[in-house]
This record gives sequence, C-alpha cells and structure tokens, in this order.
Amino acid sequence: MSIKKVSAPTFSPSFLLPKYWLTWLGVLVLYLISWLPFRLSRWLGRQVGKLLAKLGKKRVAIARRNLQLCFPDWSEKKREAVVRENVQRAGIAALETAMGWWWPAWRVKRHIEIEGFEHVQKVLDSGKGVFGLALHNMNVEFACRALGYTHPSIAFYRKHNNPLMDYFQYHGRNRANKYMIHKRNSKALIEALDQGELCLYLPDQDYGAAQSIFVPFFAVDEAATTTATLMFARRADCVPLMVTSQYTPTGSRIKFYPPMDKFAELEDKQALTLLNKQIEQIILEQPESYLWMHKRFKSRPTESAPSLYD
Repeated sequence: MSIKKVSAPTFSPSFLLPKYWLTWLGVLVLYLISWLPFRLSRWLGRQVGKLLAKLGKKRVAIARRNLQLCFPDWSEKKREAVVRENVQRAGIAALETAMGWWWPAWRVKRHIEIEGFEHVQKVLDSGKGVFGLALHNMNVEFACRALGYTHPSIAFYRKHNNPLMDYFQYHGRNRANKYMIHKRNSKALIEALDQGELCLYLPDQDYGAAQSIFVPFFAVDEAATTTATLMFARRADCVPLMVTSQYTPTGSRIKFYPPMDKFAELEDKQALTLLNKQIEQIILEQPESYLWMHKRFKSRPTESAPSLYD
C-alpha cells in the first residue's frame, strides 16, 4: 500500500528575491552558530533565553500561569526557578534547531543518549507498529533528528508559512528519518503503523474542545485532551508507548518507556486520564524542559467557564 507522504520542497529561484534576504541572514547566522563548540553554544543559548525573557513577556507569563495552575503546592520561589530555567532552555532550543538541521551525523551521535529502546525493538520484532507518544519538550527538534540514527521514524509535518524556511525545515528534519506525513492525514499515519513503522505523535497540548475530552492534568481537573490518540491506538495495528527528550550535561537523552498494552481497550475517559498521568510523571522527571509557554488550558469545558489566563 502506497502512503501519501509530504513532498520534499524544491529550491526556487524566487528565494533569491529581496523579500527573502532577511530570512537568508537569519539562516546564515544560525548556520554559523551551529558550528560553535557545544559548551559555547549552550552558553550562548542561555543568553538568547535571557533576551527572550525580556522580549517575550507574554509567553513567560503563560509559563508562570501554567505552573501556578499545575503546581499550586509548590512555593513561588520554586516555580520562579523553573520558569527562569525553562526560558533559558527555550533559548538553547532555538540554537538546537540549527544543530538538528545542519550538524553532521557524527556530531549528533556524540551528543545523544538512547534509553529504553529495547521496548521499541520488542514491539517491532512482533510485527506491530510503535505508536510513540512524545512530549513537547524544548529539545524535541534535535532529538527527532538524533533518533533517526537508532531507528528512522515517521511523524506529522506542519509546513512553515515562509516557503524558504519550509525548504530548510523539511530537509533539516528529514536528514535522518524515514518520511513525514501532512498533519491532517490521519489515514497515512494509521497505514504506516499497520506496516510496522515507528511513528511519533504529540498528544500533550490543547488542540481544542471539539475533539477532546476534559480530564485531569496535574491540579487542573478539566484539561482538554485530544481523543485522536485513542483513535490511532484503536484503529492501527500498533502498541502505544511514551517517549520523551531530556537534557543532559553533554547533550540530550531520548527515553522510551514500557508499552501501554491495555490503553486502547480502556473506556475513553479512563484511557485519557491514564495518558495524562503518564505525561505528568515524565514531566516531573525534568519539569524545566517542558514547553510551558503554550496555553495548555485555553479550551474550557463549557462556553460560560471563565478563562484560566485572564
């Protein structure tokens, strides 16, 4: 069965027009920075994060509010320490994108650790697909490139609004992995899982109330949690398991967790509550690395329910 994949964007002469010159400048700066020594690059990323804290105050406020909602029992001092480190890791992540796109394979391999891949291999050996449920951690871009050197994966792809950036983004992400699927092509992801592939899906954000169930997430009793995760797990010949990317002193760690064998058999609300519990436990291993700057609780269970961000 032929799977409809995202077509690789080709280089266009129009990319040389003046409207793209600023993009070229940004790409050149990122490319040059990517060749700095690793420790210097991390230090520079932290300085970028400190700048982001001043320029992106709305995003920092969202991160602070999410931590207040999720961890009301934490002291304000502890939450502020996590916010501060989180924003600095956002700066590091901006430079890691360049590393993920342009570093040679030998350099990527030098700075990556893989933990728990035996869980993936066991599922693959059984002939089933691996439905990897990943988290929006700051270093996920670099980790996805690195994973391809252990086992090439398949994931959804969202085109960049800037065609030149889309050209670099696609080819950067596809250097080590198998292929990518349009973010709305659910059928293609199911087909890939049926063919025994390792596929990645990120179920941990607020994708709107229409196709979500409201279940607990940390201290928030009603958090919109997408039902698409269950749909894939039930319709495809696959085994779901959690995967995350974490920071280490020397780079990044990709960590796989034991299979969630009974996940697809549970009732909807029970299954998604279990999923969120798994996500919570993983976040708590390294909370400063999670993407707190996203409005995780934007959707409310009723139209009259007040916003949690006002």
